Amino acid sequence: MELGREELVEMFRRMLRIRAFEDEACTLLSAGTIQGAVHTSVGQEAAAVGACMALRADDYIAGTHRSHGHPIAKGAAINPLMAELMGRKTGVCKGRGGSMHLADFKIGSIGESGIVGAGIPLATGAALSAKMRASGQVAVSFFGDGASNEGVFHEALNMASLWKLPVVFFCENNLYAATTAKVDSTVLEHIADRAPAYGVPGVVVDGQDAVAVYEATRTAVQRARDGHGPSLVEAMTYRYREHAEGYSFPGYRTDEEVERWKQRDPIDIHRRRLISTGVLSEAQAGAIEAEVRAELKRAVEFGLRSDFPDPAEAFEELYATPIPGTTTCQVTADERDRGQAAQPAAVPATEREFNGLLATMEALREEMVRDERVIFMGEDIGMYKTTMLDGLADRVWSTPISENGFVGMAVGAAMTGLRPFLDMTVANFIYLPMDQIVNQAAKLRYMTGGQTRVPVVIRAAMWHNNTIAAQHSDRPYPMFMNVPGLKVVVPADACEMKGLVKAAIRDDDPVLIFDELSMWYAPCLVPEAEYVIPLGVASVKRAGTDVTIVAVGSTVQHALAAADELAAAGIAAEVIDPRTLVPLDKRTVLTSVAKTGRLVLVEVANKSNGAAAEIAAIVAEEGFGNLKAPIVRVTTPDVHIPFSPALEKPLYPNKEKIVAAVRRQLEK
Repeated sequence: MELGREELVEMFRRMLRIRAFEDEACTLLSAGTIQGAVHTSVGQEAAAVGACMALRADDYIAGTHRSHGHPIAKGAAINPLMAELMGRKTGVCKGRGGSMHLADFKIGSIGESGIVGAGIPLATGAALSAKMRASGQVAVSFFGDGASNEGVFHEALNMASLWKLPVVFFCENNLYAATTAKVDSTVLEHIADRAPAYGVPGVVVDGQDAVAVYEATRTAVQRARDGHGPSLVEAMTYRYREHAEGYSFPGYRTDEEVERWKQRDPIDIHRRRLISTGVLSEAQAGAIEAEVRAELKRAVEFGLRSDFPDPAEAFEELYATPIPGTTTCQVTADERDRGQAAQPAAVPATEREFNGLLATMEALREEMVRDERVIFMGEDIGMYKTTMLDGLADRVWSTPISENGFVGMAVGAAMTGLRPFLDMTVANFIYLPMDQIVNQAAKLRYMTGGQTRVPVVIRAAMWHNNTIAAQHSDRPYPMFMNVPGLKVVVPADACEMKGLVKAAIRDDDPVLIFDELSMWYAPCLVPEAEYVIPLGVASVKRAGTDVTIVAVGSTVQHALAAADELAAAGIAAEVIDPRTLVPLDKRTVLTSVAKTGRLVLVEVANKSNGAAAEIAAIVAEEGFGNLKAPIVRVTTPDVHIPFSPALEKPLYPNKEKIVAAVRRQLEK
């Protein structure tokens, strides 16, 4: 489609709007009205506007820390954007994101990011979502030349090409990554030269010419929409101002270079085109410029009139399904006298014997049949297409070894309509996509002011006690307990695993499930009928009155064996399996401690900063008056797991260590 008069004028208006918005933001930053960092795209307006004008209203974009130009180019209202920079509650993200993290889901802007390259897999995931939903939508990933050296750029480009996803990778090459010149970081002359290695077209375009950018992007968008996969568009452009306002970095570029680029100002180029071709007269162009200035004045006034958020609002939008993570828990007298908090109904009786792997895959299959939005992603999962997930192969995406890439894609897909279930295989591998889990999955709902939900499940197996050494034997779940926005599950057996997997898939927040490799093959009675185990509800595995044993994951079986031995000696131990560590069922634990007066905590994780340490702190804070003896932790010492069985096996909690800990408690 050729650009008509209306589209050409709208290009002019949007470029003016970006320039005026950012000039005003710099003024307000200097005056102290705006706080924090402001990264402008002054000089780059044609790249964003030309690209976005080639999109449909329902197409997606994801961008960079130069966060203002992209949503404005896509058509976002500027009043909420300006209020966001001012930190006001009327901001598009309710004051949660600020300058670097704008998002406006109403116009398809799924998030700008302060992490270089982080938006690339998000946009690619949105493209996967569009492909799965057959919506005809296309996603555009905006990034700078510096981001092309991030691993996630290559991971996403490879998977997008492999699966022919409808995504356009759009590089705004302004020649510098902060202060590092592109020639000092990349051997190739052009970023687009990397495209052929992934079997996709790469094109270089004059980024100061909005029409040229539009034409190049339109071709790439049409290719994507027609089902032929991604393209890489590199727009050669330039930022006139510093990397970040208020920070001057002398010496990395010359004044002459800046002035040379200003001679090819994108707004001037487009203005001259409109006037020379008779699309606008001088007077009409001036009138549009005056209109935009008036718009910005109103946007500033809107922001200044808006209230700041109430401090109490800091706790809102953290979870789509709220959890009482910041409140204390008072045990009622009735609960103390009964001896336990209210428990959910028991799961249905069973006649089947399953292992953890079969239970997991059955849960996944049932949820995929129940909800067509559920997809399965991960490495080495292709075998399941013709076995446990037969008939659902079109929703099984066996990925390359690209953890950061496919986790980021899952986050993008989750924000745009799918419910991905990811298999990380080995728990240690979860360190690789830490950015996408911690900076994206956990934070995007909160930072966008609740505009989105991130229903993604990431499952990782813990391989301890397998003589496989430190790089495959970690227990990473405690570090994720410290990340608001995530939910953390540690099942004890196959029965628990199935019910918790189903609950996690149905949850609207990111859930991390850490199961045990030993559970994969251990037989367990699993109900045949439908059941779901709600997140945040502990299970009292055995009632008792003398001591409370809270055991996590595989240690539940050791705790039950210890309780049997203690019972023979006349000691009644109550055994509790938390099942989920975030949200944690504090009431069940505190009610038990109120009854027994003693607490032993057991887990196969380092003693420092683990789940046992957190539960101990909660009981000390909220139930100290009920304790008859100091809390005892039976855990793995603070050491990496060695290879030799002679060194490894003595490190772990077992029945004997638990019995000894209880006996010490009773001596107090």
